[in-house]
Amino acid sequence: MMLDIRDLSVVFTDREQPFTAVDKFSLQMDRGEVVGIVGESGSGKSMTAHALMGLIRRAQVSVSGSALFEGTDLLNLSREELRQYQGRDLSIIFQEPMTSLNPTMRIGKQVEESLRIHEKHLSSAQRKAEALDAMALAGLPDPEKLYRQYPHQLSGGMRQRVMIAAALVLRPRLLIADEPTTALDVTIQAQILETLKDVNRREDTAILFISHDLGVVKALCSRVVVMKQGKVVESGPVDQVFYHPREDYTRLLIASRPARKKLRGGDADV
Repeated sequence: MMLDIRDLSVVFTDREQPFTAVDKFSLQMDRGEVVGIVGESGSGKSMTAHALMGLIRRAQVSVSGSALFEGTDLLNLSREELRQYQGRDLSIIFQEPMTSLNPTMRIGKQVEESLRIHEKHLSSAQRKAEALDAMALAGLPDPEKLYRQYPHQLSGGMRQRVMIAAALVLRPRLLIADEPTTALDVTIQAQILETLKDVNRREDTAILFISHDLGVVKALCSRVVVMKQGKVVESGPVDQVFYHPREDYTRLLIASRPARKKLRGGDADV
């Protein structure tokens, strides 16, 4: 087992009444597996991912439980120890690339960031070669040209592919995708899903895919976890959960979809 999360809880303590954002979340994943987390806004999906990646400031937040990544508990590592995993073994793709990418830095330098942190022995030419390979893996056309461009010169779909390239440059074993297709139209969504599928097939990268879009999750994932108010209410194989849900909340979530649609690259009907 590559990842074993047990009773992960995130409690905000900087208020009169402590607020539990994630309540005893548990999940196990094997290498190369693609698992989705779904739920309405505020259900704790992104907070779970941020806790796993060590992106939550601990001063006013209590994080408890365990998250064993190949035997190492990520939740008990110091900041310095955790940095050895961030970007190298675990990477995350954020929801909105325009707020995640630095508008003043060229694309190539941003894709290379993890290389500069973890592979200090590489020359600038070697870093560029690795960045171009990652950009090609993420499906970016003409990486050599894009390497010199700035985020504002790219479309939304291409900026998201840059985020994917930056997350993949060190070939992590676990990729967390935090609603990476939310701001994109259906055609670009399908292209991004195909890119993630290709990465999963070629690199055997495990993917934890977070979304409120059930159709997108069905097109990509083999298993799904349904969250409500910080808790897991149902989990299992995608077809079982979506077509034969056990819980009323899951049935309501499925029924709340405004329309049925198909995404190119996979049957996304639910």
